[in-house]
Amino acid sequence: MLHAFAPRPTIPWLEDLFAAKAVERGSGVRRSVRDVEREVGRDFFVAEVRRRGFHLVECGGQFIVICN
Repeated sequence: MLHAFAPRPTIPWLEDLFAAKAVERGSGVRRSVRDVEREVGRDFFVAEVRRRGFHLVECGGQFIVICN
């Protein structure tokens, strides 16, 4: 069981996504829903996007993360 003070796990795939230059510029990134579900799972991904204060749209089999 994770406690509120426990460090969150680092997931290289997710860290690489949010380290993209588009994220730094406040633009957006997109990933296929299938890739997200395979790599980290939909629920974890949605929670991480919200934790960072970004917005998420799903359209045509793609997740679009708006990073501003």
